[in-house]
Amino acid sequence: MNHLVEKLQDTPSPPARDVIIDALWPASTEQEKEDAEWEPEDLQEDLDWRPYFEYYENQCDHALHQRGRHIVVRTHQHIIDIARDLDAGYTRERTRDNLKTLFAGPNPPTNATSILDNSVDLAARLYLMINISENKSIAERGSRLVWKEGTLKDTVASHFSEPQVLSSGNIRFEKTFTACNLDRIAGIKFVPTDNLADHLRMAQDDKIVAVFHHASFLTRMKRQKNSIYPLQLIEETLRTLALLFPKDDAPTSKYLRGLPDLPPIDRHLPSVGKLHLDDRQIETYTYWHDRLVILKQAFDESRPEVLSQWWHDRRNGYQWYTFWVAVFVLFLTIFFGLVQSIEGAMQVYKAYHPT
Repeated sequence: MNHLVEKLQDTPSPPARDVIIDALWPASTEQEKEDAEWEPEDLQEDLDWRPYFEYYENQCDHALHQRGRHIVVRTHQHIIDIARDLDAGYTRERTRDNLKTLFAGPNPPTNATSILDNSVDLAARLYLMINISENKSIAERGSRLVWKEGTLKDTVASHFSEPQVLSSGNIRFEKTFTACNLDRIAGIKFVPTDNLADHLRMAQDDKIVAVFHHASFLTRMKRQKNSIYPLQLIEETLRTLALLFPKDDAPTSKYLRGLPDLPPIDRHLPSVGKLHLDDRQIETYTYWHDRLVILKQAFDESRPEVLSQWWHDRRNGYQWYTFWVAVFVLFLTIFFGLVQSIEGAMQVYKAYHPT
């Protein structure tokens, strides 16, 4: 059975999901062998595709609103075909031309160009998990990448090649710099995002940070034969995930289990890998350098506001010890003061009621 001819509006069956994954991101045999030499455990772990297909279905539903009049693609095979054109380095115009045969009848509608653009953008979003859209009216919230000229690969490379503007000083990411501690120490909430362009972007007065949590997608992209994303970008993004969600870290595992079930979080997230000492130096980060600097500054400059934050904030051991000794002394003072007050009250009571 050819699962790729199934309709976009239908939920992909498990066999169809496997076929879609293999068709969208064919793995390179050479890359698999190279990964197997360095990451044998990671290759044996099952990737979690539930979050991706949640995104896949949401994107298709959004694009098919008003009975699908805004796009011409109708099956998974159409998405795969566009992805192959993008891999081949076709321009937007050439990719559109290849889709014209999908129009029913000899005369395409007057808004044919817009319909074709929307179809190309949908396939690009499903293929790259980045908010690509020509039409602002159907674009989702968050950072938007506009592809007008040249190849999509060049547009993506240009988008992620913005120069570093923030001074990093001697920033080093300690082992306490995790998503779990960002939340329970600094009150910075982790918000999952399906848009790679929004990875590590902070909002709401630096109290939330968006994290592109699709570790399974990134791992698959790393092993792909011809990736539109620069390999260095994929590897660096995976390192940021390993930084925030360290492997075999009990507090991180507990933190992830406590997150809401919806939207689903990639279960492969805490299994990306372990970092070397060099990976904790800010100089080794290029694509996410400035956003990491901002996030680290927000973490370092935060001060505990509630008792639970004071308990978990052990960045300054002397300050933590001093604070809790003071709390303990205050507790004892109140306790013994209360005991003395009760004892005094009982003595007064007995003085008036000796029997």
